[in-house]
Amino acid sequence: MDLMQMDKRLDSTEQVVEEIMRIHRSLPPRPGIDEVEAARSLILNVEKEDQACLEAIARQRKSSEVPGELFTVLQEMKKGLVQFRSKEQKREATKLLDLESVHTLFDDFIQRASDCIANPSSSTSNGSVPSRPPPAPATRSDSPSSLYYSEKSPVRPKEMVSRDDSFVTKAKPSLYNDGFVAPRSPQIVDSKLTTGKFAGNDGEKLSLIKLASLIEVSAKKATQELILQNKLTEQVEWLPDSIGKLSSLNSLDLSENHIVVLPNTIGGLSSLTKLDLRSNRIGQLPESIGELLNLVYLDLSGNQLSSLPSAFSRLLRLEELDLSCNNLPVLPESIGSLVSLKKLAVETNDIEEIPHSIGGCSSLREIRADYNKLKALPEAIGKITTLEILSVRYNNIRQLPTTMSSLANLKELDVSFNELESVPESLCFATSLVKLNVGNNFADMISLPRSIGNLEMLEELDISNNQIRVLPDSFKMLTKLRVFRAQENPLQVPPRDIAEKGPQAVVQYMNDLVETRNAKSLMVKPKKSWVQMCFFSKSNKRKQSSMEIV
Repeated sequence: MDLMQMDKRLDSTEQVVEEIMRIHRSLPPRPGIDEVEAARSLILNVEKEDQACLEAIARQRKSSEVPGELFTVLQEMKKGLVQFRSKEQKREATKLLDLESVHTLFDDFIQRASDCIANPSSSTSNGSVPSRPPPAPATRSDSPSSLYYSEKSPVRPKEMVSRDDSFVTKAKPSLYNDGFVAPRSPQIVDSKLTTGKFAGNDGEKLSLIKLASLIEVSAKKATQELILQNKLTEQVEWLPDSIGKLSSLNSLDLSENHIVVLPNTIGGLSSLTKLDLRSNRIGQLPESIGELLNLVYLDLSGNQLSSLPSAFSRLLRLEELDLSCNNLPVLPESIGSLVSLKKLAVETNDIEEIPHSIGGCSSLREIRADYNKLKALPEAIGKITTLEILSVRYNNIRQLPTTMSSLANLKELDVSFNELESVPESLCFATSLVKLNVGNNFADMISLPRSIGNLEMLEELDISNNQIRVLPDSFKMLTKLRVFRAQENPLQVPPRDIAEKGPQAVVQYMNDLVETRNAKSLMVKPKKSWVQMCFFSKSNKRKQSSMEIV
């Protein structure tokens, strides 16, 4: 509002009313009630978190080798950072509550103006309204309900004429026809909330305060599905504690955002069956994650996890777990407690060993552990008789466990790009194998198991980039083979030109080769030795002599 407008002369009631309405309309839209509640709750949560951080800083003790002044500087810098982040996190909520405070103040002014217009006799002779105590200034307290002004529905005047903000020239000019309270701003909540689902608006990103508001509304509406994939601004690095109110939520998608930490209240999502947190920056999970007892699907891929909480063992209903693209050096022994787990993905970590307890995952069908530092697979892998897919590409594995013969349901095995020296004969008892990849083990692998023909269901076989010269005779039994990759091997049997004709040509060649070899062995009868002939001659003479005596 410029100075000319502030100094404008107003000579009539109509002009004064019009100016009052203009000033009122100049305010930004009034925040929704849910936004106000969310802002209050957010500020309390931030202050509680700040207090916890400051207490943690205070508990730190100086080492005897560190100068006192240097340690003090570090402590003060940490405190300053906490305070700065606190202001940043509370800024939008504070601004929203300030706006609500101004609207509350203007509500009182509009009420007084309405009273004056509706009851002109109550005005003084000079047109002024009898003074009324001004509203108490906005104050903050420790209680969220007392932060700024409380939400109370004011009494509406009886005479209200026009819904339009503009001044209507009548004998008794009025303000709003439905009360003196300014209309609330539209809620950010999608209409899908009425059906128990929220998917966000296209292109719209939620700030921390809007996220908090959405959580409040979702809690009241008992929302069952919340999809916020790539919907949060970059400034939203943590979730409000109020997330724990969403006890009716079945599915929560927070993928592709910038979340750094999860609140302990995440355990309050007691109905949650699906949680998608992929592609964030989460470095640590709270122990309360173990309270999500109904969780079936959990995607934590593309984060910065270096460990898993012990409470993970409580997720007994978990069927799919994706931990790929993190910084995990090991898998905890508690992984074996996940008896319902069907799919486990741990690709692209720093895992050197899969724990022996993996044998306890009695429902496991798929393990993907590519791009790690595995040197071996545990013998307990053979206990997972339900296993159908095992992929351990790009590791340092030198030997496969002999217990793999027990994997009666194994259909796909990929151990390419390792350091395998051989494939154990016991693997050939896993007769359900459809795809087998032992390629790119380079100079280490020189042969295939002699019993490979037992894998009669095999459709795809990759032995490329090894040192294999001769295929075993049983190869002829792989009649279902439709993909055979053998490039970059010094193959002699079959010749390279046969291998290039395709898998069935190779199978046929090996079959013909074995049959030809068997036929030749039958045609060539072994000759009797001189000793055998002498013994045969003497024995005949004895028989003749005995006959003559008789």
